[in-house]
Amino acid sequence: MYKKILLKLCYLDMSIITVQLGQCGNQIGYELFDVICNDFHSNGLCPRKENGLYQAASKERFFEETESGEFVSRAVLLDMEPKVISQTLSLAAHSGKWSYSEKSLFSQKQGSGNNWANGYGVHGPKHKDIIMNLVRKEAEKCDRLGGFVTIMSMAGGTGSGMGTFITSCLRDAYPTSLLLNAVIWPYGTGEVIVQNYNSILTLSHLYQSSDALLVHENDVIHKVCSQRMNIKQISFQDVNKVIAHQLGSVFQPAYTTDGATHYSRNPLGELMESLVPHPEFKMLGLRNIPQMSEHSLAYSTFTWHGLIKHLRQMLIANAKMEEGINWQVHLPTEVATRNSSLSAEQLFNRSVANLAIFRGKDIEGASSEGFRDPAMYTPWLPPDDSFSIWKTPRSFNKYEKSATLMSNSQGLLKPLDCIVGKAWNMFASKAYVHQYTKYGIEEEDFLQCFTTLEQIISSYSTL
Repeated sequence: MYKKILLKLCYLDMSIITVQLGQCGNQIGYELFDVICNDFHSNGLCPRKENGLYQAASKERFFEETESGEFVSRAVLLDMEPKVISQTLSLAAHSGKWSYSEKSLFSQKQGSGNNWANGYGVHGPKHKDIIMNLVRKEAEKCDRLGGFVTIMSMAGGTGSGMGTFITSCLRDAYPTSLLLNAVIWPYGTGEVIVQNYNSILTLSHLYQSSDALLVHENDVIHKVCSQRMNIKQISFQDVNKVIAHQLGSVFQPAYTTDGATHYSRNPLGELMESLVPHPEFKMLGLRNIPQMSEHSLAYSTFTWHGLIKHLRQMLIANAKMEEGINWQVHLPTEVATRNSSLSAEQLFNRSVANLAIFRGKDIEGASSEGFRDPAMYTPWLPPDDSFSIWKTPRSFNKYEKSATLMSNSQGLLKPLDCIVGKAWNMFASKAYVHQYTKYGIEEEDFLQCFTTLEQIISSYSTL
């Protein structure tokens, strides 16, 4: 009997608990679960057996199936005001396909001042026990816990501060579980004057607690909505749907080795193994193609050769979307064959490691050789450890063929350096620092954050 139980556990997919933090995290979290649920309810343009394996793996990973056949998300929802959570619950309930557990929610019924330090230094410690008890109960429902994915704004107020504190609590309470933070990078011209302070505080603290940070840049997603999705009046929901699509393209099941007979049962573990070979390098970016409106999709066809060629050039030229790629950027090995030289403007984006995920029809025709050039990577990591590929013949979210590239590279250096520079200029004149010291974040804490981020910038600059 025990052997049968152990055998069953060996073949169970590791579940992922999503922690939705603040308004941003809850809105994106809802869109993520919705796109995942819609995806595994579709036929996936593949044989029934393949579809069944995919659906079973996805359900076990993200949902608990009740005795009545309902799908309840493996999620904990946190916000300092009940309005956002009640709206999120309502949206899920109206989907008719899945829901949130009303026992996995935390909110307060009073305003919180929207202050990062208030969330980190006051509300986080005050409500720690209640929140961690919600997480513990959710973890106990999993036959095998694969780890945590937190979703939050990097530059928000109280929610981001509390989310940063709770992330450190997750690390302390589950030291052997994997922890990925999906963080939303603020608009470059944000309306919140202290967003650069909030960003450096969030980033530097998460870097200490997390196994990896997966960054989505609002400015980039906004351009995708405008130029690729042809949306005229872009709303936060539009932006959130694109982010959810990109996250789903990573977390939905895939075969992680050639000849595999089952989908990956430890998605976070294999993702970290592929992309985070050194704890000093844990900033991840994501590129996903194609992305377009449903109307345009109906009249479009794609080849794997074309998709992969574009994705590779997007990587080395550090282009964040399909339009506007600089095709003049080449690797040194390619430059040598062209009898030309790399100009300062054409320096390529060097990577620590990359993970390509290909989904859809005729997957056997998807060649990844272009990503295996050692010149693309840092020399201190063996070439075989620098690139990984996951595949599935099942299509994702209405796209017959789609390709996602997760990259641990220099791609985030420029926006990171920009935020640190802006925050430092404000700090040098002591602007708004009193709003943080009032809740226990001292000037020395700021200096430590600057030191941490300057070290990250230095490490990636010298790859």
